[in-house]
Amino acid sequence: MMNNLSGSRRPSKRTSNLLYFHSRMPACLLLAAMLAVALLPSTASTPALAAVGSEEEVVRHLREQGLELGGMEDLGPLLERASRHRLVLLGEASHGTSEYYTWRAEISRRLIEDHGFDFILVEGDWPLAFRVNKHVKHLKEEPVSTREAMRHFSRWPQWMWGNEEVKELIGWMHGFNADQPAHRRAGFYGMDIYAHEQGIADIVTFLEERDPQAGRMARNNYRCFTRHRDMQAYLQMVHRTRQHCGEDFEEVRRHMAENREAYMQADSLGFVNAWQASRMVVQAELHIRGNLTRGPDSWNYRVDHFFDAARNLLELYGEDARGIVWAHNTHIGDARATDMRNSGMRNIGQIAREELGAGQVYAVGFGTYRGDVLAARQWEGAMEKMRVPAAVSGSYEYLMQQVGISPMLLMMDDPQEHRPLMQPRGNRAVGVIYQPERDAAQNYVRTILPERYNAFIFFEETRALTPLSQ
Repeated sequence: MMNNLSGSRRPSKRTSNLLYFHSRMPACLLLAAMLAVALLPSTASTPALAAVGSEEEVVRHLREQGLELGGMEDLGPLLERASRHRLVLLGEASHGTSEYYTWRAEISRRLIEDHGFDFILVEGDWPLAFRVNKHVKHLKEEPVSTREAMRHFSRWPQWMWGNEEVKELIGWMHGFNADQPAHRRAGFYGMDIYAHEQGIADIVTFLEERDPQAGRMARNNYRCFTRHRDMQAYLQMVHRTRQHCGEDFEEVRRHMAENREAYMQADSLGFVNAWQASRMVVQAELHIRGNLTRGPDSWNYRVDHFFDAARNLLELYGEDARGIVWAHNTHIGDARATDMRNSGMRNIGQIAREELGAGQVYAVGFGTYRGDVLAARQWEGAMEKMRVPAAVSGSYEYLMQQVGISPMLLMMDDPQEHRPLMQPRGNRAVGVIYQPERDAAQNYVRTILPERYNAFIFFEETRALTPLSQ
């Protein structure tokens, strides 16, 4: 069962705007703002990074505990600890930094190859990633090349998954799986909800081919949503009539669950895609509708689906299954160790620890002091290569830079061994929407680092992702 939703309350002014804007916010939020139900608090005057404790003590502790990584070959201590867990959560401080992708890819490769991990689940759309999964696992109708498979990552922000760093990982997984028996091939999946139109199309197609009567039911039920020209129009209808499509979507999901065994026998590949898509569109509708209320509901509906996707893949792969999750730090780092908690927001890091047990989840955060990043200045805006300024004074990244070790690995399995880090400080988080000139005001989340992550990898300077070449 999913956790009950937190009560709807206005986000704390101490919660960064990033917590909403980094999350690939749908255009429907613009309408929500027009309807005077804006979610975002003002943070321009927030003293988000007020100094706490002794900075000298923190720097001294980091110097004593931090491990210098001469290269990826030095990841052994991290891999040894992470490999004991059922879910390894790999974060990022932006969706546009090369080092986060390349180091996560190396960690993932070694967990799959050396420790038998079963899948990678990314902060990408389920229907689109599932098509890439067909290529990765050599399934029927797979794209003929990795480059062709990557074309499925066509939704904005295209650079988030349509980049050379991910292409290299997908190519490696395809090659690795070629030598594995079918049941041991590692999969590649998405847990996000924004390609719900494609998900609806996949569900209807599957049912019409396997169960025409159910297909007609699904097509009719989804017309409640698809008859609207876009999400804004749907929200206008909900706001005006107080009616919604949630029950129609839930009926299709329930039908898929009740007929799971028969559909699996008929077409297991098609069913897995359609079954998870039916769950995804239920949460997508809740996420969209949640934008009409103040508080964390919209955010929480989305992250509930993140964990739902992870849990269902663990069940699908079997009792001893283990998986890897790629998502932003604000998703994989336990929300209870940040200001997100004060605003009623949860994330997959928190839910996974609560549902699976803290001993089954290993979360690795990533951060940088300065560098370049790919981002946009507005929703669905043009991709830009932007300069990430030096971290603000008092933040974790600022203090890590003073240590003089980069890349640096900090392992924090026992928070009590890291008492100098147990007071909240700013932890940088850059979204797909980014305005460098407002970095200090908007892009830091107050964090108790040892309670948020099991480990953290720091880079003094980072490079932007390489967009996929044509």
